[in-house]
Amino acid sequence: MGPTAAGKTDLALDIANRFPVEIISVDSALVYRGMDIGTAKPEPEILSQYPHHLVNIIDPTESYSVGAFRADALKLMAEITARGKVPLLVGGTMLYFKALEHGLADLPVADMEIRAQLEYEAEQYGLAHLHERLRVVDPISAARIHINDPQRLQRALEVYEITGKSLTELTNVTTSQLPYRIIKLILSPFDRAVLHQRIARRYQSMVANGFIDEVKALRSRKDCHPDLPSIRAVGYRQAWSHLSGEYDQEEMIEKAIIATRQMAKRQLTWLRAQPDGAWFDSGADLPLEQVASYISDQCPELTI
Repeated sequence: MGPTAAGKTDLALDIANRFPVEIISVDSALVYRGMDIGTAKPEPEILSQYPHHLVNIIDPTESYSVGAFRADALKLMAEITARGKVPLLVGGTMLYFKALEHGLADLPVADMEIRAQLEYEAEQYGLAHLHERLRVVDPISAARIHINDPQRLQRALEVYEITGKSLTELTNVTTSQLPYRIIKLILSPFDRAVLHQRIARRYQSMVANGFIDEVKALRSRKDCHPDLPSIRAVGYRQAWSHLSGEYDQEEMIEKAIIATRQMAKRQLTWLRAQPDGAWFDSGADLPLEQVASYISDQCPELTI
């Protein structure tokens, strides 16, 4: 686990060279086909040599829920274990890690009548109206959900309308703990300035390597629009707005870098709350030998 641009993929490949593992991606953006540059997806040659489960599994127009991830990951973990190998889960989508380890809340299915009413309210009064409604009944969710995120706003209000309980209340009651022993490897530059520099360099490199053309290809599709979860991903959202004429490329890069830094800050906040994580500094070089030694100490039974 680790923030964006920490070096997780390269570390995972080294672990795969040393131990009998299979990699499962824990990344909500890598699931999409055709979104390669902006997600820092491993190159096709890497994916061929080191298969990553849950990469390139859906179209950008499709949705992939936390529940779907958990079900898919558990199925893959069982299959990998049956093959005599160890699941190695790699990524930075902390909500996925949380759901996998601690289970999911028992939330109600969608109610189309309530959803239609909420959509009507959004059209008539705007998203600020929905956000204020949510703030009254569920201030914690309102603080977490952006005012311009209609899907999550409507879902949080829908849950309250159906159950009479807030999304926060319901998500605090989870089921089905993970039936595996877990070793948490947390990778990050310990110097925040180093992480910020990497984030900036990586996005600038993405732009130089054709990222704008990748987003243009998505925009050319009639079924792609900016409200899709895929297009709302950090980096893509700013590039889409740039191509819509909202701001120039220099401002797009600045906005995307700032948004990525904010995401990394949220990731690190969550990671610091993990009481059983082993931290490794990737500020200078990847701590390959230190991680390998730690894994060997924790799991002496693992051999190639």
